[in-house]
Amino acid sequence: MPRLEFRCRLIYESGFHVDAAFDSDAPVTALCGPSGSGKTSVLSMIAGLRRPDSGFIRLGDRVLFDSAAGVHLPPERRGVGYVFQNHLLFPHLDVRGNLLYGWRRRRGRPARADLDKVTRVLELGDLLGRMPAGLSGGERQRVALGRALLCAPALLLLDEPLASVDQDLKGRVLDYIERALADWSIPTLYVSHDPGEIARIAGRVIRLDGGHVSA
Repeated sequence: MPRLEFRCRLIYESGFHVDAAFDSDAPVTALCGPSGSGKTSVLSMIAGLRRPDSGFIRLGDRVLFDSAAGVHLPPERRGVGYVFQNHLLFPHLDVRGNLLYGWRRRRGRPARADLDKVTRVLELGDLLGRMPAGLSGGERQRVALGRALLCAPALLLLDEPLASVDQDLKGRVLDYIERALADWSIPTLYVSHDPGEIARIAGRVIRLDGGHVSA
């Protein structure tokens, strides 16, 4: 598993700042902490959606960001798959179209998964012709995960993937997530408030408080 190294500082106009340092080579690393502690900010910096003020981010032998060296790879060159808390599926594309968008975003990276296998593992076959508006929260989350897997990520970021899933379905959707991560062995950073989720899925846990690593 490639080691993720994160040493970054980001200051917001509000005065809140993230100043965090951690590293992990666990298959799944959990980021936990109270709301507003900086978890999503960390994911955004790793994905390239926010530029840190200083520091560096490395994944294995690849440098994603290094302020001293002037390196700041754009999101499309980082090879990072991001599953947002609110899914962010394209409303004008059916499930197949959303999945194939991920496939097209590989940008020359060798495929780690194909549409047939993702459809089978995540049990999306009956959904391929449906539009996102007609899907349940759990179904949308499975589609978002499938789309991220199809972009052949070197690192997967999951931002509270079960937050909008009905309580009765959370265990089943987590089953799908565990199965997919085991099948493709993609290093994953998993954000959650739920101690049960974290205990079940993560090999390493990083706790953030007020933008800093506290444990």
